[in-house]
Amino acid sequence: MAYRWWLRIELIDPFKKRFCVIMKKRNQTGQRHSILKTRWVLAGIGAGILTVPASTAAALKPEMEHPKVIVIGFDGMDPVLAERMMDAGELPALDSLRKKNGYRRLATSNPPQSPVAWANFINGAGPGTHGIFDFIHRDPKRQCAPFYSAAETVEGEGHFDFRKHRLQLNFWPFNHAPTQTLLRREGVPFWHYLDEAGISSSFYDLPANYPPSESQHGHHCCLSGMGAPDLLGTYGTYQHYAEDGPVRTKEEPGGQRSMLFFENEAAKAFLTGPQDSFLETPVPIKVEFKVYRDVESKTAVIKIQNHTIILKEGQWSNWLPIDFRLSLPAPIPDEHIAGICRFYLQEVSPNFRLYVTPINIDPSDPAVPITEPEEFSKEISSKLGLFYTTGFQEDHKALSNKVFKDAEYAAQAQIVLDERIRLLNYSLDNYEDGLLFFYFSSTDLQSHMFWWDSELDHPARPKDEAKKYFEHIKDIYRKADGIVGDVLETHGDSALVLIMSDHGFTNFKRQFNLNTWLRDNGYLEPSNATSIMSDVDWSKSRAYGLGINGLYLNLKGREKFGRVKPSEKDALLDELVKKLEAVRDVDGQVVIKKARRSDETYFGPHTALAPDLIIGYRRGYRAAWTTCLGDMDETVFSDNDSAWSADHCGDSTEVPGVLFSNRPIVKENPALIDLAPTILSLYRLNKPTSMTGENIFNSQEKP
Repeated sequence: MAYRWWLRIELIDPFKKRFCVIMKKRNQTGQRHSILKTRWVLAGIGAGILTVPASTAAALKPEMEHPKVIVIGFDGMDPVLAERMMDAGELPALDSLRKKNGYRRLATSNPPQSPVAWANFINGAGPGTHGIFDFIHRDPKRQCAPFYSAAETVEGEGHFDFRKHRLQLNFWPFNHAPTQTLLRREGVPFWHYLDEAGISSSFYDLPANYPPSESQHGHHCCLSGMGAPDLLGTYGTYQHYAEDGPVRTKEEPGGQRSMLFFENEAAKAFLTGPQDSFLETPVPIKVEFKVYRDVESKTAVIKIQNHTIILKEGQWSNWLPIDFRLSLPAPIPDEHIAGICRFYLQEVSPNFRLYVTPINIDPSDPAVPITEPEEFSKEISSKLGLFYTTGFQEDHKALSNKVFKDAEYAAQAQIVLDERIRLLNYSLDNYEDGLLFFYFSSTDLQSHMFWWDSELDHPARPKDEAKKYFEHIKDIYRKADGIVGDVLETHGDSALVLIMSDHGFTNFKRQFNLNTWLRDNGYLEPSNATSIMSDVDWSKSRAYGLGINGLYLNLKGREKFGRVKPSEKDALLDELVKKLEAVRDVDGQVVIKKARRSDETYFGPHTALAPDLIIGYRRGYRAAWTTCLGDMDETVFSDNDSAWSADHCGDSTEVPGVLFSNRPIVKENPALIDLAPTILSLYRLNKPTSMTGENIFNSQEKP
């Protein structure tokens, strides 16, 4: 996914023929957004003055005080590990809440994938209301074409070619439609009801909310989290430079590698930026930088634009603003897009290695809105400086691709956590009343890479190293407990404090390739097929897998080349459920705990993209990496050999989350969907009919 920028020439006054040249919506913004970058008048006719209202968090303060509710989300915090550590006295703050009847395991979403789970939290109801069923959805009319479920880039229509440039004009007779990214989470988020009632709410790094949804009444602000892209329009693309790198830049999942050639201890390289899509043939914008190394002192000097930085081996730079120039046809002035990155000098000799973070959107001058209101990120940055703005901040791809070693990934993830703690302190300092939500990713993205609660051999590291880094996960839990303790100390007497996670965690030792199983059992044809994207015979195929937990029937009238008649659907699903739940690994272990029919699981108006079966894996198992995008391995089972050694995308009953409160919890079996109606109840707002959750403090209470 790449950004596309367009020039918009807007008619301001049809009678005086005044125009204004405007940088218009990019493909990572919602339809309501426009960024006014250049005010310029064609042919010297008049000066059209346009302004953007300055809306900041300070302007969101309500006229009257409301109860204080603070929700801290630790993504992936696991109840089994948390309980074990509380029993051992290692989590005193959380245990103090447990001892006051303020702890329960929290039922997660089905399936327990992060965008699904956080959307459950946001809507107070299941996927049938928000329409997110997996990280990956497919377009049935294009036979399996996959796309990210929580947001979708919609290509624009129409353009005007001028001097090798491509422009969009939004006045008659052109009226071009822009390329844009739309939030695909359906339904009404619970903060809408707070906003409508004049109750302020502030969300920091909220997942499943990019582009950020609009505040209708001005009492809501949000910094987007998981799902927010980098400046290249991806979900995080690092850049790596090394003497033994490829001569031609090589793309890999999550990054790209290039060779550095030193002559007299100096080398020239290029940083890849966003596409210059003002051109008829868009190309990436390249920014040159130079590297000078001193082998004896193990130091390097990096010069890029107006920055000169000196790094020792193993040292990180601060955030650097980088200017990317978008060319426009004369006499229209060129435009500039702001990005930020950090350099990490891994090694000076014998093999010089330099890592550059993904090019993040600059929060002080965002090229696209990452907050609601748009000025919110600027306000934060004015106090805190620059910070990560991508949704996935811990660079797990660099570890999976062996750009990072374990210790380097842990150090980079600590930088992320330190930034989050500073942001939390900022949020608390600027919090007066209403709802405050804050999200931490450390308990999830580091657990994916370092969790190993087992005596079995680890997929990617020796046993002693596996134990060492599982201790590192425990350290993160201790740090989380310290954060909770600080919040309780400063706000525990004046606010209701909820600590929650969206799901738990488990080891990921064995892979199950669903598409290979379907092929080998005659549901996918031919018998030598390798991918549903290339060589499947749809006229003979009855079912396929796509995403982490989804199985779809090749249903006639729904899929482009559908074969299964609607009258055959029930019998085929019952057959698949029976066979899948009977699957055993080579050692006789149960693999699939439950295969659930979606028409018996999901309820609501937004089930059109739901899979027909949700495959719920037993602890220790998960869908194979290859099957997630429709590929088939030679064998159904294989060992997971990735550094991504733990997961939560199994059966929902296997990986519940946690819920702590400084008020006793009444409901015995709370779920993610209960938190939204609970919060509304605390403000004496009625539960909307779309919500299926209950008030955890009194499920019978009528506000």
